[in-house]
Amino acid sequence: MSPAGRPAGPALEATADLDFAVRLLAATPTHESRDPQLLRQWARCADGFGASLPRVEFTSTVVERADGLQQGLLARYRSRPTPTVELFTDTLAAAEELVDRRGWRHWYPPGSLRAAALAHETVHERLHHGPERLALKRELGHVLLRCGRLRWYGHVAGAEEVAAHAYARTVCGLGRSPLLLTAALAEVFTQKDTHREK
Repeated sequence: MSPAGRPAGPALEATADLDFAVRLLAATPTHESRDPQLLRQWARCADGFGASLPRVEFTSTVVERADGLQQGLLARYRSRPTPTVELFTDTLAAAEELVDRRGWRHWYPPGSLRAAALAHETVHERLHHGPERLALKRELGHVLLRCGRLRWYGHVAGAEEVAAHAYARTVCGLGRSPLLLTAALAEVFTQKDTHREK
């Protein structure tokens, strides 16, 4: 899971999940000069794609680590040497504490953050190895080249991340996207870094 955009303070809760997805795309390299409406269209498509993916069993090996805060990571999928998800327990604990402090437990029930992190990384595994990668490209409709009836679809940086968040939200029954939580975590750590510098 990677950080989304960061509106300040209480504005986080008032920001729609789709707006977080748009901010995630806008902050992704290669999208700096993209039309905001195109980014919104891609965010909507990627969100819908992820939310509609059928639930699958999690099959990767899980390795727990405690150095996620310094890397800004809650979980990470690695395809080699074997499919593995690194789950960063320190970031997970910080996220659980943040949910309680913000009063968001009705959106993120007990145990749902770990489940959502694993579900999120399951999508990265599926998009890395499975046919869904091309299906997502077609859904986004970013055509690089046309030759008669043939079309070559381009990669939209950040779209897989949006799809993974939508899948996690859906299969884990979360009241809000994990994008809200990653934005809140990013805000907390930005404030801590600012205080350290003073």
